[in-house]
Amino acid sequence: MHARPERNPAIARLNDHFLKLSAGYLFPEIGRRVGAFIEANPGAAERIIKLGIGDVTEPLPAACREAMKSAVDDLGEKASFRGYGPEQGYGFLREKIAEHDFQSRGCDVSADEIFVSDGSKCDCANILDVLGSGNRVAVTDPVYPVYVDTNVMAGNTGPAAHGGGYEGITYLPLTKENGFEAEIPTQRLDVVYLCFPNNPTGAVASRKHLAAWVAYAKEHDALLLFDAAYEAFVQDDALPRSIYEIPGADTCAIEFRSFSKNAGFTGTRCAFTVCPRGVMATDADGRKHALHGLWNRRQSTKFNGVSYVVQRAAEAVYSPEGREQCRGLVAFYMENARILREKLSAAGIAVHGGVHAPYLWLETPGDASSWDYFDRLLHGAHVVGTPGAGFGRAGEGYFRLSAFNSRENVEEAIRRIETMTAA
Repeated sequence: MHARPERNPAIARLNDHFLKLSAGYLFPEIGRRVGAFIEANPGAAERIIKLGIGDVTEPLPAACREAMKSAVDDLGEKASFRGYGPEQGYGFLREKIAEHDFQSRGCDVSADEIFVSDGSKCDCANILDVLGSGNRVAVTDPVYPVYVDTNVMAGNTGPAAHGGGYEGITYLPLTKENGFEAEIPTQRLDVVYLCFPNNPTGAVASRKHLAAWVAYAKEHDALLLFDAAYEAFVQDDALPRSIYEIPGADTCAIEFRSFSKNAGFTGTRCAFTVCPRGVMATDADGRKHALHGLWNRRQSTKFNGVSYVVQRAAEAVYSPEGREQCRGLVAFYMENARILREKLSAAGIAVHGGVHAPYLWLETPGDASSWDYFDRLLHGAHVVGTPGAGFGRAGEGYFRLSAFNSRENVEEAIRRIETMTAA
């Protein structure tokens, strides 16, 4: 019998917190299952319609394409060439964002409080770099998995709990009974993730609900991390699109935004985070520090900024032509959502969302689990969606469909689902 070799004391140590992740990230797991189905059914690959992930399908707005071409020409001339840009983002873009997205709606947000990045998903994760350990973290349930998994990776949770979730995280249920608006907690929390319009339920928050969250945060010195990546899909102008429409939010909230869905930038990569100068956190000795300067330091150290070409394209979103073209994109996907919502409802499936968001939150028919319904749709209709259980324990019994696809595919998908449901 050979002796077991001793561990090399010089070998690199990994981050043990990654080993706590209870399963593969939701969307790669869906990809794995779809891949296995295609391998077993080679002829099915071309028939599969994917209404799972929130990836866009329509071309970039013409105004953005033209701006990118012009920016490339800038880089071909010595006088207009750009190398490294400011890590926080070019002023020409940040000023347009501040004016059109915030100041036009009465929000006191200045250009120097905006940080341009390559994705709101990245920023939702990277914000943990400036927050310490020991925070009492809360998320809604169901929840965008990135909020939870990045806290696991950062060591802010205990192990995976029996029945789902993680020890050390407070879960705030979003249910049909509470209108998919989480009840304001009674216990004290330090960091709360909110996403409205909500991914995955498609629900939108009322002004009253957001005001209650701001009041809670101010009372308990809590930090709200507000993901507004889908704000452009809000159809009622009376509904808030930004947390900063609520008085006092600029002292307790950081907001994440993206060009991915309203302007089709999922492959182009451009987003931004608003970190107001009045948002504070305490150090180990209880002294308060502004997060704005710390986030700026984090970005300057770990990020070299979004390319000049892409930022010029994002700037074009705010031109008269760009605004009209982006409204057209949003209207196209919301028409997809309307078709899905009405047809599914007519087929006897209970549907939530799809009014102020590009996501529809279906109640799985009968007693089917969300993963069972995933398999049923994949095998019976060759349609891919997202099991609600992948978003948390409260997502079981639900199923998410995305309106991001071509009109032809949406109409074909609904025809197949109707046929399968009637069978």
